Amino acid sequence: MSQTLRTFSGSLVALATPFGPDGQVDYKQLEALVEFQLEHHTDGIVALGTTAETPTLSQEEKDKIAQTVIGKVAGRIPVIVGAGSNDTLHAAALARRYEAMGADGLLVVTPYYNKANKSGMLAHFRTIADGVNIPILLYNVPSRTGCSIPLDVLEELSHHKNIVGIKEASGDIAYVTAAARLLSQDFCMLSGNDDEVLPLLALGGSGVISVLANIAPDQTHELVSSYQSGDIAHARDVQLKYLELIHALFAETSPAPLKEAMNLLGMKVGSCRLPLGPVSESTRQRLEKALTILK
Repeated sequence: MSQTLRTFSGSLVALATPFGPDGQVDYKQLEALVEFQLEHHTDGIVALGTTAETPTLSQEEKDKIAQTVIGKVAGRIPVIVGAGSNDTLHAAALARRYEAMGADGLLVVTPYYNKANKSGMLAHFRTIADGVNIPILLYNVPSRTGCSIPLDVLEELSHHKNIVGIKEASGDIAYVTAAARLLSQDFCMLSGNDDEVLPLLALGGSGVISVLANIAPDQTHELVSSYQSGDIAHARDVQLKYLELIHALFAETSPAPLKEAMNLLGMKVGSCRLPLGPVSESTRQRLEKALTILK
């Protein structure tokens, strides 16, 4: 595996954004969350993804979060920064900005709401990739964006020198299987769904960008590393052991349940910003029960 693809291998955490009682980003606690990940075997950190509540962050906050994470990590593990937008020129500018900050790679989501046609989606990703010199991971999450990357478009994009893989979060195993045909020494796939890590690894995937890893980084790393070292039976055991906790983390729109779980564990991340509200009492109770597996 090339050094570029190693940037997108293993267990990468989709880092949550902590807010203080005043609703503002708590940068001191953000550094503490990064340190927690560094101490517990996470292979990479993804900042400014879906789990970070990026749609509710100002550009100033996004920039400071990226700078804080990159600075705290200080090159110890890869830092991937989300640079997606439904405005191609804005996404391209973000990509250049985060490259200049020192990001090791970029996560670029499909253009949401616009629902680009094939020619537009090709041009969108190519425009972004042409403007940088660090690797890009495409992000396919149609439940959030309203569109999926067509397989023929994915194939064309897989040949771009700066587009080195896909974070696959469609939940469609048929799509995953078809996309797996494109995997090579130059193009990888990571799971975007914690409940499907093992199936994706079995199809040639290189890891996961994980919500679960916010609270269980050792266990998520163990799942991927066990598979990669050939202990498939243990990887299966880990995947199944934490399945109920994974399901509880997605009982309502993420990251609302995750932040509730983190607060229950004393990680002090505050509430989600609206329009994500507090979880229901039944979800809270489900989380409390599911979290006992970590004790």
